[in-house]
Amino acid sequence: MGKNRLLDTCYKALGLALLTVVLSSCTIPRIIVLKDPLNPEEHINLGLSYESQGEYDTALEQYNEASKELPAAYLYKGNLFFLKGEYEKAEAAYEKAINTSGDPRAYNNLAWLYFTLNKELEKAEELAEKAVSLSPESEEFRILL
Repeated sequence: MGKNRLLDTCYKALGLALLTVVLSSCTIPRIIVLKDPLNPEEHINLGLSYESQGEYDTALEQYNEASKELPAAYLYKGNLFFLKGEYEKAEAAYEKAINTSGDPRAYNNLAWLYFTLNKELEKAEELAEKAVSLSPESEEFRILL
């Protein structure tokens, strides 16, 4: 009979230990992201979608994520800031796009920003001419000239 009592106590202790392990593993929420499933272009597309719905902060998050690997994302950040009327941030983003990617659209959009603000018009003209020289086949850059 003493042997059965000892065995019952061992089973109870083992059961309690197992229950503790199971319950403690269930109560600690864990989110593990092994790898971002989206590439930078997909982040930009998602950002454009959010932007079109007026979700500017969420769009900016996507552009920030894309800019880690794709310097052209600064162009989209600049466009968003321009849209929101945050012109200093737009100017900085366009300059970053110019310096990191040399994208002719960044030259064009910075020129357009200066033109819209009636600021640094000579520089705006130079930027517009640079956009055209980088992409002479593009008709959209020829509006300012």
